Amino acid sequence: MKIGCIQLNVGFGKVDENYERAEKFIREAAAGGAEIIVLPEMWNTGYALEKLGELSDVNGERTKSFLSGLAKELAVHIVGGSVSVKRDDKFYNTMYTYNRDGELVGEYSKAHLFRLMDEHLYLESGNEMNRFALDELEAGGVICYDIRFPEWLRSHALDGAKVLFVPAQWPTPRIDHWKILLQARAIENQCFVIAVNRIARKVENFNGQSMIIGPWGEVLWTGAEDEELAIIDVDFSNVDEVRGRIPVYEDRRPALYEKVIKE
Repeated sequence: MKIGCIQLNVGFGKVDENYERAEKFIREAAAGGAEIIVLPEMWNTGYALEKLGELSDVNGERTKSFLSGLAKELAVHIVGGSVSVKRDDKFYNTMYTYNRDGELVGEYSKAHLFRLMDEHLYLESGNEMNRFALDELEAGGVICYDIRFPEWLRSHALDGAKVLFVPAQWPTPRIDHWKILLQARAIENQCFVIAVNRIARKVENFNGQSMIIGPWGEVLWTGAEDEELAIIDVDFSNVDEVRGRIPVYEDRRPALYEKVIKE
């Protein structure tokens, strides 16, 4: 299955420009044969947190119409990264996923807010998992800082996810953490990880290096340090084989873990 990873140069607070650039790359990815197209985190506004009141997508309506229309027109699945959304006078960092029929199959607001970027001062955290299927591919999605919480990603894998999508705005100074954490999450959950980071403009510092990682932890692709669209052919068929060779899921002892926590 061909995966189109859009490592977008997100304009800080430049909402219309960001939608235009996203559409351009989505169309190019579809024309290049991509079957699943993935965007980065907060691609509609960037981290213009102090301007969310004027920039955020009210109830996600613009983004939902945008992604649904393109998914149906181009007959592609779109894992829509995440966007800043306003709901009931509160703001969220929300991921929308659409199948090739233009149907919403996943909606998720970031569960773990990153205090170092003041997310907790401006955003509300989500409280639901993000499990969905794209054709026969069982998947889940989390956002950026979520990958530092292994139990959260394990919950998705235990619920049947064989690939985890991770849109992000991961900064350059901690890019080594990004790479190691993504590989660790792939290895421990014996699943694919498809992670798409953004590129910065002058006011921010993000250098891409998006990744696709297999269930053995093997790096199948790493993005450049510039804006790019990459289309990568991924064979998802070996997840069960990997899980059978090292039976981590069978050897888990959840009753023991619960007992220790209670004590």
